[in-house]
Amino acid sequence: MSLPSERAQTIAHVLIEALPYIRRFQGKTMVIKYGGNAMVDESLKQGFARDIVLMKLVGINPVVVHGGGPQIGSLLQRLGKASEFVQGMRVTDAETMDVVEMVLGGLVNKEIVNFINRHGGSAVGLTGKDGDLIRASKLFLKRDAPELKAPEIVDIGHVGEVRSIDPSIVHMLVNSNFIPVVAPIGVGEDGRSYNINADLVAGKMAEVLEAEKLLLLTNTSGLLDGEGRLIKDLEAGRVQTLIEEGVIKGGMLPKIRCALDAVRSGVKSAHIIDGRVEHAVMLDLFTDEGVGTLIRGR
Repeated sequence: MSLPSERAQTIAHVLIEALPYIRRFQGKTMVIKYGGNAMVDESLKQGFARDIVLMKLVGINPVVVHGGGPQIGSLLQRLGKASEFVQGMRVTDAETMDVVEMVLGGLVNKEIVNFINRHGGSAVGLTGKDGDLIRASKLFLKRDAPELKAPEIVDIGHVGEVRSIDPSIVHMLVNSNFIPVVAPIGVGEDGRSYNINADLVAGKMAEVLEAEKLLLLTNTSGLLDGEGRLIKDLEAGRVQTLIEEGVIKGGMLPKIRCALDAVRSGVKSAHIIDGRVEHAVMLDLFTDEGVGTLIRGR
């Protein structure tokens, strides 16, 4: 009798390593913020869809919240409208908001749903308007400068923050064996649509759903220390020190704060993982090594 091939042995080893994690996470909810390179590279899109389908098949309940900034910028450019940003936030007038809804709630959301369904899942796309899912309030930015006597309030249009989330429709879909895919568009008391940062929506969604984990896909290997080495495990108490030391800065700052808010509000753990790595979600959930940075509440 011939011996199993090296590839077969590797597959067996992977499955055995994954087994305790599958048992541990069965019936648990995972909120995954999907963005960055993982949304534009064809092979990574396919891999992400397979990961989500596999999670559902082994009894885990994934809820996907996605971004779409580059796709919005691309369509605005084709329409001859320049993108303007203030403190990293897109200035969103009424015309731009129409494009945001078209891209996030239509093009991007339905593409993700289609990929998941093509790989054997049953995904349903939502925006915050569906089932009154995401209530928003208008976001105002503050600009402080030496020449100003007081901070200046900056109105950047239809940009919002999460006021509340009613998870009823998400629970209904999850309990009916569907995979919710959520676009980060909220609705205000005035009925207006608001564009909300996808990281913030994912964090709040994880809190409301009492998720086991929050996974934030990024275009980096995770949080790096001052010497460029990956910080694999980060306790909440260290975050402020790392901010003061300049280790946490730029685009990583809102992600860390979002993750920190989630774990302080009851989410068991948050992970910042490298979406450029194929099957990053599976590697983080089902292997001993994991990928990226794990953030704990204490």
